Amino acid sequence: MAASKRYLPPEAVSRAQRLELKARQIVEGFLSGSHRSPYFGQSVEFVQHRQYVPGDDVRHVDWKVWARQDRLVIKQYEEDTNLRCTLLVDSSASMNYGAEQNSKFDYAATLAACMALLILKQQDAVASILFDNKIRSRVPMRTSQRHLADIIASFENARPAEKTNLDSIFKDIVQSSSRRGLMVLFSDLLGAEESALRGISTLRKAGNDVMVIHVLHDDELDFPFSDPTRFEGLESLDHLTCNPRALREGYLEALNRSLIRIRRTCAASKCDYLLVRTSDAPDAVLSSLVASRDHTTRR
Repeated sequence: MAASKRYLPPEAVSRAQRLELKARQIVEGFLSGSHRSPYFGQSVEFVQHRQYVPGDDVRHVDWKVWARQDRLVIKQYEEDTNLRCTLLVDSSASMNYGAEQNSKFDYAATLAACMALLILKQQDAVASILFDNKIRSRVPMRTSQRHLADIIASFENARPAEKTNLDSIFKDIVQSSSRRGLMVLFSDLLGAEESALRGISTLRKAGNDVMVIHVLHDDELDFPFSDPTRFEGLESLDHLTCNPRALREGYLEALNRSLIRIRRTCAASKCDYLLVRTSDAPDAVLSSLVASRDHTTRR
């Protein structure tokens, strides 16, 4: 994993290696347990073959190759080989919430690394962008398996600390992207709901497919606090000391209203939306992502 040294100090390389190993283990477990094809894209014009994966549609098996060479291959088509995916990972301060090495950012980075590995395995191109109130790291579009190390290194080098400004970030991404593709957003959308929804609409209007992976901690979804607690803002200096029991009902109602607005906006923009909590098994989330993408291409 020498490529990561361009991004990381030596003491951080081992962390990046652990994340890469974790991503590979998750993806291998997902692939071995999958009953459907893990590949993104749809068939348009034949280009080449690829190895059969359990779950692939047998209608695309090249039986002539099987008869001659006794091996199963899938006819791969133009759109299968043209996927360009950009992983947009929120590295703002609110993503720091959670136990050490189990924050929302850590979880989002793990999911993004798994998705990058899946896309590279199907020989498509993937890039990554880390952002808060501006773009902090940009790893260019590549198809090489070695490219995964660069993406993971950028995640390990991130230090979430600033506020979020998704509106301007997405405008920048649209202006700097010469080709349309699949944009996958990993964010808690906290403190920036309105700008996030405008930004998502901006990406769609530019002709991109958009997937929104809404990452929230279990505490944010369940509000399990009961004893007197001091709540401190991660993206502001505000704080509140109170009895959480008195706030729980109102908090959950406000959260539910926010989730409904986000879902409706994504649906109106024809964006795929998935709410995940940091306790969700990553392989189950990957299955949902693949199913969502499959639904989009069929649609």
